[in-house]
Amino acid sequence: MLRRVLIMSGWIVLSASLLLAGQPPAPALEGFVPIDQLPPGEQLPAAPLLIAAYAFVWVATLFYVWTIWRRLGRVEADMRALERRTSSGSVPRQ
Repeated sequence: MLRRVLIMSGWIVLSASLLLAGQPPAPALEGFVPIDQLPPGEQLPAAPLLIAAYAFVWVATLFYVWTIWRRLGRVEADMRALERRTSSGSVPRQ
């Protein structure tokens, strides 16, 4: 199943790259052009990309901390259960 998914995603990437390769090249700019002189379609504001990158990193960090918190809770519950079993005398001490 995983192999089929990988093969299909490979075909999709390959076909998309072939379709994009057939696009006509963008006109070359001669020298430096200030951003305020570019047409609106070619201006790329950095603020939305920066905010999106920071948001992604914070969400990923919070998710990672949450998963560690849950695993730690499970380990603590296992330790409490082991403590209860050892204090009740079911595990012989040497």
